[in-house]
Amino acid sequence: MESALKPFRVLAYIVGVMLLLLIVGMVLRYGFDIPEPGSIISPTHGFLYMIYLVAALNLGLKARWTWPYTLGVLLAGTVPFLSFFIERKVTQRVRDQIAAQQGEGQTAPA
Repeated sequence: MESALKPFRVLAYIVGVMLLLLIVGMVLRYGFDIPEPGSIISPTHGFLYMIYLVAALNLGLKARWTWPYTLGVLLAGTVPFLSFFIERKVTQRVRDQIAAQQGEGQTAPA
């Protein structure tokens, strides 16, 4: 599970930053009639979001999340700033889950 957490965390931050850049690109396109930045940022964000989906789904399957929770994490990359918040929540949840699994594997001293 730890091996799936790192790519998810990296991609959550990248997708979050790209989404903020996409908003800037949209403001430039529709507010100032400068379409060039958006034409580069849009497909880049879309491509990286698809990779984020795969990483989040991989983590969700390994962590055995419920489908509603997994869907919420998947959609977090579409709302500005939400991916940063969800990344912290998911990281804490997975680390707690890993700690609980490790605790179960240890036996009490005799």
